[in-house]
Amino acid sequence: MSAALFSIDWAEWLNLALRWLHLTTGIAWIGSSFYFVWLDNHLKPAVHGAASGELWSVHGGGFYHNQKYQVAPPTMPDQLHWFKWEAYWTWMSGFSLLVLVYYLGARGVLIDPSRLALTQPAAIAIGLAALGGGWLIYDGLCRSPLAANPRLFGVVWFAVLVGAAWALCQVFNARGAYLHIGAMIGTVMVGNVFFVIIPNQRKVVAALKAGHVPDPALGKAGKTRSVHNNYMTLPVLFIMLSHHYPMTYGATRPWLVLALIGATGVSVRHVFNLRHKGRSGVAFMVLSVALALVTVAYVALEKSAAPAAGPAPTTYADVQPLFARHCTGCHAAHPTNPGFGEAPLGVLLDSYAHASAVAPRIKQVAVDAEIMPLGNTTGMTRAERNTLGRWIAQGTPP
Repeated sequence: MSAALFSIDWAEWLNLALRWLHLTTGIAWIGSSFYFVWLDNHLKPAVHGAASGELWSVHGGGFYHNQKYQVAPPTMPDQLHWFKWEAYWTWMSGFSLLVLVYYLGARGVLIDPSRLALTQPAAIAIGLAALGGGWLIYDGLCRSPLAANPRLFGVVWFAVLVGAAWALCQVFNARGAYLHIGAMIGTVMVGNVFFVIIPNQRKVVAALKAGHVPDPALGKAGKTRSVHNNYMTLPVLFIMLSHHYPMTYGATRPWLVLALIGATGVSVRHVFNLRHKGRSGVAFMVLSVALALVTVAYVALEKSAAPAAGPAPTTYADVQPLFARHCTGCHAAHPTNPGFGEAPLGVLLDSYAHASAVAPRIKQVAVDAEIMPLGNTTGMTRAERNTLGRWIAQGTPP
């Protein structure tokens, strides 16, 4: 029994637990954010009482009557629910995953020697600086005169994120850069909750209990930050999924693809917000579709510009030494890499049949995205990747 316990891969189980927690709390946080924005946009003037707006709805076999007080109710209710732990646990679980996967495993999944030969501590320091610096820049913009112009504020903040994506793509592998932009956005979103929204709500509650009239500016600031979070949700959700889609971060300019997809997410979110207010949002629907098509077209054009296949056929005999040198240490029935007890994801590359069967996946991760071998510890060159690409493009000749 004790031997079995020692043989368990606790890091993988911890990874699974943290991902599950991150997904669960993220659903709770983003779901409540979407709901309250929807609720705000559907409120009608209250018929009776001091409420500034109200809404009747039906769900789950019952009727609900929501009332909103723009600043605060005349008296404090006996029970008051706070929406905060969903945000806090989403960030804590996400940051824990970042540490477990990208910081402890920095040499394999974050550092790309072909971009910058970083040490593990240096890579971690850059990553943490990006998270902290992102919050400081965003919060500074919110406290500047720029905040009075929401559209201009949005353009400037978007430009900051694109600039950060470009910079991180120069020092990290593209997948690691993407995840850090997501972590930056997530840190800003939870910072809004922790440093502004919840403290302002506490001040309003304290004022009511003391018999004072709450400052309306407190609620206005909280509402502004909440709306900002609402527009950042779809881009950050894409980044959470992006590592499954190498054609995005495997582009020649991955930061540009991320910018296009991020802009698409913001536009889609704006369509929902407009429709919640009873407006058609047709113009932004068209913009969303156009941005999506431009993204796909750009990635497709990049792929079409890849090196053409050579005149002579590339056979398995040409690529088998590449698999042996760079791949089968991990992707074999009995891996020689001490970090793996079995082939990752069950992918075997130790025979023609095995390699040919997963050729599209090889093209994605080794030829296009260049994320395999992990951290490129075996020093796979661009010429070798092109050879693999030619073999796959020619139908994997035996």
